[in-house]
Amino acid sequence: MGHTHHKVAGAAPAVSSVGAKYVEPSVTRILQKGEKINDLFNRNVTTPYFVQRLSERAYFFNGGFYTTTFYVGETGVLLLDAPEGQAKNILEAIAEVTNLPVTTIVYSHNHADHIISAAEVIEASKAAGVKEVRIIASKKTAEKMVFLQCKLPAPTETIAWPKATFKFDNVTVQFDGFERAAHCDDAGTFLLVEEKVVHLPDLMNGDQPPFWRFGTAENTVYYRSNITQLGDLDWIHHVGGHGNVGGKEDIAFVKQYLDDLDIAVAEGMKTVKFGGVENINEFNNHAALMVPWLSSLSKHVVDLLRPKYGQFYGFEFSGPSHAEMVALSAISYR
Repeated sequence: MGHTHHKVAGAAPAVSSVGAKYVEPSVTRILQKGEKINDLFNRNVTTPYFVQRLSERAYFFNGGFYTTTFYVGETGVLLLDAPEGQAKNILEAIAEVTNLPVTTIVYSHNHADHIISAAEVIEASKAAGVKEVRIIASKKTAEKMVFLQCKLPAPTETIAWPKATFKFDNVTVQFDGFERAAHCDDAGTFLLVEEKVVHLPDLMNGDQPPFWRFGTAENTVYYRSNITQLGDLDWIHHVGGHGNVGGKEDIAFVKQYLDDLDIAVAEGMKTVKFGGVENINEFNNHAALMVPWLSSLSKHVVDLLRPKYGQFYGFEFSGPSHAEMVALSAISYR
């Protein structure tokens, strides 16, 4: 791609959470099962973007800690999401593979950071002669955009919730919405059936424990069931919106992490005293009973999990938020 790669001073070498084989990204070589992109953090801070081929026609785009998927058809390009600040890079990445324009954009869910560059991509496609760019979203996403008075380009087509399929050239796109969603209420999976590539941002990122607050989940209670639903689909590669390419080995890793987290939180709730405040009157708010307890509990849980997970990307930053959210769920649901 013509980018010069430099190491970030002091950056620690990555330790794979799933024993992956690290490889250089390639726009021509198809990524194999068990392989991940090497030096991912440094690539994000030192290069504008890179492209990795995932299948015969599907590609992984990474730029500025955002990832997305594009599929090169016979007549145009299908782009699944257009992340914030990445329009120029995405268009350059696609141009490395084909001279065909983007003719269809899918909105995976109504979070602006994953779809806000759609207008720029559409403008470029129209300049290339595309009369109308299809914008496809689930019925729930489209309705949510209307309800929230979203200012981004509206979908031109909607697909049924919670399950639907549609065709783009020779590929079948299978949509499965989460009837009980963790990340946000209109989240769902978009599976390129023949390519065995699934696109689902913000639930799981390859080669790491869950992101901070489980990918900023709006409802932690359903996180495990969403991971299971994702894992039950027939795919080889997963594109998670951030982080490395995911595989079924990442599903197993996250499930084990959740099991260990539950055990550690349960132990912490027995050990860490609730409401350890000497004089609650000075706060004039009973949140003083909860907040210090959550802070102490999360520290205790992270200490318990560190011997097993402390070497993995993001654990120290994300672990405390996981402990707090699981503890809050534990006291809310019996």
